[in-house]
Amino acid sequence: MRIPGLLPRDHWVERIESLDPTTDYEDISRITGHHEFPWDIQQALSFALFRTYAVPSIGRLLGATEEFTERTQKRHDDTVIVLETVLEDGLENPQGRAAIRRMNQMHGSYDIAGDDMLYVLCTFVVAPVRWIEEFGWRPLTETEKVAAVQYYRRLGRLMGITGMPEDLAGFERHMDEYESRHFAFDPGGRAVADSTLALFADFYPRPLRRVMRVFAVALLDAPLRRAFGYPDPPRWVQGLARRSLRLRGRVVRLLPPRRRPYDPRRSHRIRSYPGGFMVERLGTFPSSMPADVA
Repeated sequence: MRIPGLLPRDHWVERIESLDPTTDYEDISRITGHHEFPWDIQQALSFALFRTYAVPSIGRLLGATEEFTERTQKRHDDTVIVLETVLEDGLENPQGRAAIRRMNQMHGSYDIAGDDMLYVLCTFVVAPVRWIEEFGWRPLTETEKVAAVQYYRRLGRLMGITGMPEDLAGFERHMDEYESRHFAFDPGGRAVADSTLALFADFYPRPLRRVMRVFAVALLDAPLRRAFGYPDPPRWVQGLARRSLRLRGRVVRLLPPRRRPYDPRRSHRIRSYPGGFMVERLGTFPSSMPADVA
C-alpha cells in the first residue's frame, strides 16, 4: 500500500534498476550510498580500512608516519571527506578530480607497493557488499554490485592501479588470497588499530565507550583479530554483536526511503574542520610531492 506523501519503499531500487551499471555506475553508487545504505556503507568502509592495517607492510608504514596514531581524528576526517567528494562531485568533474589528485599526492609521497594499493582497493569493493549481505535491510541487486565494481575500477585507473579484477568475484578472490598470504602481527599495525578503535569508541558517550570497543572487536573475523593480537571475545558477545546489527536492518526495512541524500562530510563525527575545508589542503604534505595521475 502506498501512503500519500511518502515514497514507496522500493522507490530507489526502481530508479537503480532503470540505469545501466556499465555507464551509470556513479549515479547508482550515489543512490546506494546516500539513500539506501548510508550508515551501512560508512561502517563497512571503516572496517575495510581497518583490515588493511593487518597487512604488515601497510600497518608498519601507517604506524611510522604517526598520522594514524597521533592525529587519528584528522586522518579519519580527511579520508571521509576525500572519498565522499569523489563520489558526490564525480570522478570526471573538477572537484572530484581535485580530491583524487590530493589522494594521489599523499600516496605518491610514500613507498607504497602496487600490490598493497590493489589490495586496499579490493577491500573497498568487497567489504560493503559483504556487510550489506549480512546486516543490510535488503540485499544488494546485481545492478548495484556491477556498478560498485565499475566505479572502483575507474577510480583505480585514476589512481594508477594496475591488474584490477574484472568482476566482483575476482575482487573477492584477490582480497581473500592476499589476506591469507599477508595477514600477520606487526607492532605498527597494532598501534594503528588501537588508535582507530579508541576513536570509534570516542564517538559514543563515555559510559558506552568500553562496550563499543568490545562490540567492534567482536565484529572482526578471527584471522583479523589474530593478526592484531586481539583475544577472541566470548562467542555469546560475538553473536550478540551480529544479531544486533541484523535487528537494526529489520527495523530500517520498515522505515520510509530517504528523500534527502546523506552527506557523511556533515556528520557530527567530522570534527577537524568546524569552519569548512578545502580539498586541496586536506591530508598530509610530506616534503616530496610528485605529480598526480588523475
